[in-house]
Amino acid sequence: MSSGVLSRYLDYEFLRQLSGRSLEPRGLVSGNLAGSHKSPASGFAVEFSGHREYVPGDDPKHIDWRVFFTRDKYFIKQYEMETNFVCHLMLDISKSMRYGDDGSQKMLFGSRLAVSLAHSIVRQGDKVSFTTFDTQIRGHIPASNALPQIIRMSQHLDETAAEDKTDLHACLSEFSQRMARREIVMIFSDFFGDLTKLEYAIQRIRFNKHDVVLVQVIHDHELNFNLDGMTRFIGLEVDAQQIAQPADIRKSYLQAIGRFNSELVDIATRNNCDHLLACTKDNPGAIFWEYLNQRSLQNRRI
Repeated sequence: MSSGVLSRYLDYEFLRQLSGRSLEPRGLVSGNLAGSHKSPASGFAVEFSGHREYVPGDDPKHIDWRVFFTRDKYFIKQYEMETNFVCHLMLDISKSMRYGDDGSQKMLFGSRLAVSLAHSIVRQGDKVSFTTFDTQIRGHIPASNALPQIIRMSQHLDETAAEDKTDLHACLSEFSQRMARREIVMIFSDFFGDLTKLEYAIQRIRFNKHDVVLVQVIHDHELNFNLDGMTRFIGLEVDAQQIAQPADIRKSYLQAIGRFNSELVDIATRNNCDHLLACTKDNPGAIFWEYLNQRSLQNRRI
């Protein structure tokens, strides 16, 4: 793969801005490698968590002799193990993500967010998987914490085109069956579709205690409707078009998109998910720096 393909999706300024920040799981995580996050399993290393009564076969070196002298019973000191987590990055590649030109195209903007964030996660020693979807799951790269994962993601994206509609409910429901332990799921999408069905899919993922982050990728035109002059509006996922003067419909449009965004935020709030608005005109590094900072502060309060 040429270095040009990698540089197309890996935002080095994003990485520079996120230097020193890390994505932290909420609560206890399960993993299969030594890492920097607390595990629900208990072991004999890292941070003291409590005692349990001694049973034959336990290593005597873990007996807490101070407790023995006060209670005349043997107790074993237990510690919380540290482990890695898995973050699943899911990118919507439906036709509506095709909106925008050059770097402001939603699909390219979302791709850069996902790949750059994946690089940051891998560098902190955790695993990341990558999935693309529209009406169905189109591609999946299994979780890895090796840097070649970034190359695999970039190559997959370079071979991917937005060709179909969106079915978030079907894709998220299918993907939820692939996860067995507590993990992080970050969904990069404009979320244009049936929000009621989306909530059902999110609830299914949250039922198994997975951490869900909704990264709403939206173009500045869609968010603020800053268009002027007679405009032809062409449906990306429906076969329809309309010529209109933006000034005539701006108020109604802004009310509609406002209701939609409010409902999406409400869904995230009701289901204890994070919602992150990523507008294509904004600095992606700044967006995630603020988010990771807030997430870290929230974790300290848990």
